Amino acid sequence: MIEQRTRWQLPQWNDELEQKAMLLSSDLQLSMLVARLLVKRGIVQIEQATQFLKADESRLHDPFLLIDMDKAVARITEALSKRQKIRIYGDYDADGVTSTAIMVRMLEKLGADFDYYIPHREKEGYGLNSTAIELAAADGVELIITVDTGISAVEETAFAQAHGIDIVITDHHEPPHILPQAAAIVNPKRSDCSYPFKGLAGAGVAFKLASAMLGGAPLQWTDLVSIGTVADLMPLQDENRLLVQLGIQQIKTAPVVGIRMLAKVSGLDIERLTSTHIGFGLAPRINAAGRLAHAGAAVELFGAQDEQTAIRISENLDKLNKERQAIVDEIVEQADEMWRQKSNTGKHVIVLAGAGWNAGVIGIVASKLLERYYKPVVIFSIDESTGLCKGSARSIEGFDLYEALTSCSHLLLHYGGHQAAAGMTIERARIDAFEQEMSSLAIQSVKTEEWIPKTTVDLSCTTKEATIQTIEQLALLEPFGAGNPSPRLLIAGAILQDSRAIGKESKHLKLQFVKSGPLLDGIGFSFGHYASKLRSGQLYDVVGELSINEWNGRRTAQLQLCDMQSGRRIMQLPDRGQFIQIYQHIKKIGQIEVPSAYSLLGQKYGLQPSSIKFILEVFIELEFMELSGSRIVASQTPQKRDLSASTIYQQAEKGLTYSVANIN
Repeated sequence: MIEQRTRWQLPQWNDELEQKAMLLSSDLQLSMLVARLLVKRGIVQIEQATQFLKADESRLHDPFLLIDMDKAVARITEALSKRQKIRIYGDYDADGVTSTAIMVRMLEKLGADFDYYIPHREKEGYGLNSTAIELAAADGVELIITVDTGISAVEETAFAQAHGIDIVITDHHEPPHILPQAAAIVNPKRSDCSYPFKGLAGAGVAFKLASAMLGGAPLQWTDLVSIGTVADLMPLQDENRLLVQLGIQQIKTAPVVGIRMLAKVSGLDIERLTSTHIGFGLAPRINAAGRLAHAGAAVELFGAQDEQTAIRISENLDKLNKERQAIVDEIVEQADEMWRQKSNTGKHVIVLAGAGWNAGVIGIVASKLLERYYKPVVIFSIDESTGLCKGSARSIEGFDLYEALTSCSHLLLHYGGHQAAAGMTIERARIDAFEQEMSSLAIQSVKTEEWIPKTTVDLSCTTKEATIQTIEQLALLEPFGAGNPSPRLLIAGAILQDSRAIGKESKHLKLQFVKSGPLLDGIGFSFGHYASKLRSGQLYDVVGELSINEWNGRRTAQLQLCDMQSGRRIMQLPDRGQFIQIYQHIKKIGQIEVPSAYSLLGQKYGLQPSSIKFILEVFIELEFMELSGSRIVASQTPQKRDLSASTIYQQAEKGLTYSVANIN
């Protein structure tokens, strides 16, 4: 018996949606599977689909729709006309680095007197700080433009003004109740901002400022926007999707030397670059600079003018990334051992602290422990000289970190973030109280089922639909990432033909299966231990992502496994004899109350209540019966129709969930 590892959120489908998919398929020459996926994602009109599939820069929003954009432009223009010194103040992650690089390009083009400053993660921490402002004042800076930071810098902004420095803030993080008194605050998440899209990355906001200053969108700079947006896990919807589409195309066709060399050391074919390559190839190396050294190296890379400089910086970033990976592995094992020793205490949030743990990587450590245990995780790095602890947190669906930290704010010196990820600073003596309070909040807010990781299934399909041509069309839905995930498909009741463990230590699983079509290959990374449990000829429900496997010049369709379970438990269709029994029973008595009918008829005829509900919905669709209030009433003279005429029945045969009758 193979048990599913996650809870599956199964797709809902109906005849109306199928008709919409058929229209898209016909008008846009798409496979039905791709057309269904568009409809599943809310794209149902031809014009909608055309816009979604085609990167059209005319759909970029007017930057002046961002509140304070006019003030930001006016203040920067004033600084240019008066030859005031400007300092870009960035952040040390990939979004902050690319935002800084965009501002560098803009101010260079405008001929400004400027430089940039990124705080050291370990020595200074996140955001504006008084020491950096004092340095700016000493250097004669009269205007600071923040990128990817500053929205919470109330005291620091006042401190800067006291030193004769104006601040223009560009940021995308959640604004606090009290905003800084800056010359301008450009942030789409401001409650008083009517900008039509709230999900821009810091790099996206910087790009909008550049567009406003230059009188048009500098599309060649979308290369940086795409990297910052993907790296910061921003939703790839609306304007973000368009910016990333344009950026990836820019990188493929006319990459700057820095990005080209970084792709080279990452082992990527830049002409086939995708958002996945950015997220798992480029971004970690850019982030490594800020985690282990200083992020300025990454900014320098994007401004490099020759291959020699670019390859030197790229190789250094690659080296730092390898060091980062080794440090993470070491801390993960130490943290995991700590948790195993305390896991019997009933804590619902993993809170761990270690002296000397590198503060630059604890967010990654938190993510890895979340993957292992599926609990909210907070990892602290203890500074033994001060007793202060810098923390990084990652959360599960159902537990809002920012909300929880706000409830615990009396214990914290500083915090910030959003639902899924956050950072904070705390005194060492308060960690135990913080752990207790966070655990209590998790118990109160997380539902029972939310403690189990969820796999969202987009659609069901058969192996007949999983052709190379269809998989190639799936690329039209890219870029994939947050808000637009790679489609996960269910093949329900697939017949296993072959399976075997492969790879080092037999860690992975290779399999072949079939469902209403030709054989389909499957690959399950870290599923190797399933090999001894699988049986050829048996039915399995498999969930995965379609891809093309290329080997020795041969291209084949394959499903990359996400989860699987034994046998057709998703929808075990009642046989026709059982349909007849239920129909004759209700016709004999004329009508029956729901939902009590589900359990009563189920017990009488040996069926699950869900199967009874399914049978009744099929009867209603075929007009053998009708729903009248809370009763199912049998038709006395029904038109003769086969079960296969029911769309509900057809979809259930494919493994899809389907509902048209609201019978509860």
